[in-house]
Amino acid sequence: MLGYVGIEAVLDQLKIKAMKMGFEFNIMVVGQSGLGKSTMVNTLFKSKVWKSTPPGLVGTTAQTLQLHSVTHVIEEKGVKLKLTVTDTPGFGDQINNDKCWDPILSYINEQYERYLQEEILITRQRHIPDTRVHCCVYFVPPTGHW
Repeated sequence: MLGYVGIEAVLDQLKIKAMKMGFEFNIMVVGQSGLGKSTMVNTLFKSKVWKSTPPGLVGTTAQTLQLHSVTHVIEEKGVKLKLTVTDTPGFGDQINNDKCWDPILSYINEQYERYLQEEILITRQRHIPDTRVHCCVYFVPPTGHW
């Protein structure tokens, strides 16, 4: 049937557009040092996406948690995935961990707020960079004390 216009045609067009543009996926890995965060991320995406923080670097820095992100573009069968992994080196490594969640929550809220502010503009960009955290993987130490 030529010239058919309907919901099915719209969904096919959206699928074709998404496959051409690619996808963005943002993961945050949270946990103490030495729990296998880097190994898990690299195994999950079958590549050397993430390098662990060198030992000794976390303990000698200030008491505040420094978040840092690494972005890679992975292509498989012509489909591009822009993968961003945000690490939380030093999370839970301090003696007093009462406020260790604050920088993580602030970062997540800031990314959502930034995206919303771009989205509500009347003259917005055609493609808004998506830096929101889509998935947060929390690593629990095997000691059972958490």
